[in-house]
This record gives sequence, structure tokens and C-alpha cells, in this order.
Amino acid sequence: MKQIRLAILGQGRSGRDIHGLHLKKDTERFKVVAVVDQMPIRRERAAEEFGCDVYADYRELFNRDDIDMVVNALPSDLHFAVTKDLLEHGFNVLCEKPFVPTVEEYDILVSIAESKNLKLIVFQQSRFANYFLKVKEVIASGKLGRIVHIGVQFNGYARRWDWQCCLDKNGGNLANTGPHPLDQALNLLDYYDGMPQVFCHMDRCNTFGDAEDYCKLILKAPDRPIIDLDISSCDAYPAYTYKVEGTRGTLKGTMAHIDWKYFKEEEAPKQELIRESLTSGEEKFPAYCTESLKWYEESWDGDPQAPFIAAVQTYYDQVYALLTEGREHDIKLFQVRQQLAIIREAHRQNF
Repeated sequence: MKQIRLAILGQGRSGRDIHGLHLKKDTERFKVVAVVDQMPIRRERAAEEFGCDVYADYRELFNRDDIDMVVNALPSDLHFAVTKDLLEHGFNVLCEKPFVPTVEEYDILVSIAESKNLKLIVFQQSRFANYFLKVKEVIASGKLGRIVHIGVQFNGYARRWDWQCCLDKNGGNLANTGPHPLDQALNLLDYYDGMPQVFCHMDRCNTFGDAEDYCKLILKAPDRPIIDLDISSCDAYPAYTYKVEGTRGTLKGTMAHIDWKYFKEEEAPKQELIRESLTSGEEKFPAYCTESLKWYEESWDGDPQAPFIAAVQTYYDQVYALLTEGREHDIKLFQVRQQLAIIREAHRQNF
């Protein structure tokens, strides 16, 4: 089995605790041959954990010709410049989210990658989370009927004072947390050929920075369900992750548990429009539309930690297939471009 040689830039929460955690287990297919971090103690730990070479500056990688792909897990504001430099020096790049702040920067990076026949992919692993796959499965089954409304909440209560709450660092809830639920929502919307209408309201509630920590994003597209996305850091009672309303039923649930109920059209009482006032009995008492529907209820339970572990596994399965077989990754760059355009428009409406 071919072993893919990787370099990881950054040993923060993403570089070490997400990519590094997976790659330490997936050693038959992947080998971390280099780690870059500014902190000496992190370099020492990486050398011990991966048995790899370590550097303080990513540009030292330019002297090597044994790296199949570089994982750019540096802070968000460094994604564009460093990814551009890596591509120009001939490296395939897996870049963390948020990819880059603007569509213009996206276009530059994609143009370089295409001109040099390099692989450029973005780490949107939540597309493969098991709870999201279950939501997609239920919707695709048709049991809920035509989908009218998709509500998504990535909410919680938190105060934040790190670099990810600063606009000049490409921080804020929509750019930082938002790429996960927004990628999922856009995948359900399936309107990649156009640009949905965007309404966004942002607020600063508990943050110590200048970026938003409350975001309400509404997306609308022709013949598609409306998307209602919340990413709030001031919700001490988060109720659900997904709520999907259809013409014959509803789904609600979290990353660990999902319920859905629906009725079957063929079993529903036959009704016809009555334009006159409804009455009941010979006494003609006022009446209301009332009927008895037979409801079917189903549920799903998942491990609360499993969505993150399984999603990363599936993402790297596809990375391996991309680099060894040329098989296209499910996270398409044009899909990321649409997401960036929406985030940019949301910022334009608020800042």
C-alpha cells in the first residue's frame, strides 16, 4: 500500500488535535514527515509524537522533494498567503477552514493550482458527520414530503477572547464555526449553480473582540426550502442542531439523537376546500378544521463524539483516494467558493 507523506503546518487545536490525532492512527496510509510550528516546545513534542523533522518556518519545506501534500492548519489570516506560496513552489495543499476571506483570493489560489496541475482541497469534514448523513437520508426518503424549511442551530453559551474573535484574523462565528453548518446547509439547498438570496444579522454579545459572536443567516433560492441558520454564543438552552419541516412531517434532533414523524398521504382523510364557515352538528356550533392523522415516528441515536471522529476518517479516506487514484474529493472547490461569497455578503451587510 502506497504511503502518503504529509507535512503539517501548525500544532494548534486543528493541526495537532484534529489532523494530527487522526494521522497518528492512520499510519499505514499516511506518514507525517514534517511539522512546522513557531513554538520550540511544540516542535519538540511533534518530533517525539510523529518521529518527523520539525521546522520553525514553513519555507524550509521548499528544500524537500519528498512531500505529497501539505496540511495548512495555521491561523485563518495566514491561509491565503501561505497556501499561495506553497502552490507556487509545487506542493499539493489541504487547507483548513475558513479557506480564505474573499472570492478574489479563492480565484487566485485555484488558478495557480490548476496551472500547475496541483491538488487543492479544503477541510470541510462536517459534510461527512453521521448525524448530517442521517438528516440527508431522511429527507431523501421522501417521508417528510416536500421540504419547506431547514433550521440549523450551532448554538451554545460561551465568552471568547482569543484571536478567533478578531475580524483582522478572519474570525467571528460565521467564518470560524460557520463553515461547518453552512457547508451542510448549502449541500441540502443544492443550488450551486446560482447564488441564493442572503439576509444576515450579526451582533457582538459576549466576545472580547470586534467580530460577531451571534449570527442569523437566512438563505433563499428558487424552488428550494428556506435555510434558517443560527450560530450563537449567547444561547444557554440550545434546543436542536437540525429542524426540518416538510409537507408531511418534521425532523428535529441533535448530533446525538434525531426524531422524525410523518404521515402517509394515502392514509390521510380525504378533504376538500369548503369556502363557507365551518359548523358542527345540527346546532351549527362554530367548528375548526379537525382531523385524525396516523403518525409514524422514528428515531436515531449516535455517539456524541462519533460525528467528529468518523467525519475526519471519511475525509482522509477521500484524500488518500485523491492522491493515489485521482478520485475526485466530495468537497468541491466551486462549493467552497459559493460559501465564501455568502460569508462575504453577510459581512458586507453588517460591517
